[in-house]
Amino acid sequence: MNYSRVYINSLAYELAPEMVSSRELESRLAPLYQKFRIPIGQLAALTGIEERRWWPKGFKVSQGAVCAAQKALAETGLDPKALGALVYTGVCRDQHEPATACAVASEIGIGRDCAVFDISNACLGVLSGILDVANRIELGQIRAGMVVSCESSREIVEASIEQMLADPSMANFAASLATLTGGSGAVAVILTDGSLPLTTSRKHQLLGASQLAAPEHHQMCQWGFVEVGNRLYREVMRTDAVALLKEGVELARQTWEQFLQQRQWLAGQVDKVICHQVGAANRKQVLGALGIAEHKEFPTFARLGNMGTVSLPVSAALAHGEGFLQAGDRVSFLGIGSGLNCMMLGLRW
Repeated sequence: MNYSRVYINSLAYELAPEMVSSRELESRLAPLYQKFRIPIGQLAALTGIEERRWWPKGFKVSQGAVCAAQKALAETGLDPKALGALVYTGVCRDQHEPATACAVASEIGIGRDCAVFDISNACLGVLSGILDVANRIELGQIRAGMVVSCESSREIVEASIEQMLADPSMANFAASLATLTGGSGAVAVILTDGSLPLTTSRKHQLLGASQLAAPEHHQMCQWGFVEVGNRLYREVMRTDAVALLKEGVELARQTWEQFLQQRQWLAGQVDKVICHQVGAANRKQVLGALGIAEHKEFPTFARLGNMGTVSLPVSAALAHGEGFLQAGDRVSFLGIGSGLNCMMLGLRW
């Protein structure tokens, strides 16, 4: 996939307000920790995540997406009626139907001719949304589009802690550990063809993208509901973290080779990378397999945890705000998601 007239003009975000430390979560798991003599601090030691953020109880993810969307519109000065597509891409949704994008579209006031829908692709949702909107722009179907997402980890983390205490086994702890890394936040990305008058100087050109899939590994990380009684269901997330890391790194290596070949870039010509934020072990393994020096990557997981679809674009926004990403940089967005799927985007910052 190659693009010649697609630009990212805004990366706006909203972080959840409640900070929750790894030690706080461990204190709630005290009976299990005592049973297996697990020292306090092990969660941060294994993942590199010291804290993450949660939304208040009862918070709707569409609210977070609306906040981020309004920030993006304010940054660009774009009339929401100029949007040709509004795509919500979070794993978390307000309900099964209608699309959560509809709630966001209603709040920000889009025009009747705007395509409004959800996309689901695990942690790659925002990247998938970006490419969907980019394709519409490149084909001349629309001039501008917005991708929004909001993730909330409070509910699944609290459900997992309850389950771990009800079944205090080492196998259950291992399968639930990745869930405890979850963070919460929202993001909005505005893409245009570069022809609209905007109030921002931000204009990051999307050059192309590569993607590979390994769906034979779709059972390694699953988040859903299991029936526990008559019309009674419980939310469950289970992850084979060791196997997921191994197979994810291999898929990333293959995608990176394809990405560099398609872009006609050498690895050393990539100035900066922004990765999906999972944890310390994932960062080390992925960067090592791709031959990318750590100083070229901008990590955020230590304080924000794994915010799913929101992690990578928020990391890019923070990297831009702190001056890590500079105008003219060759930048790659590197995403690996459950499924398994891998997507890599190339941009001229």
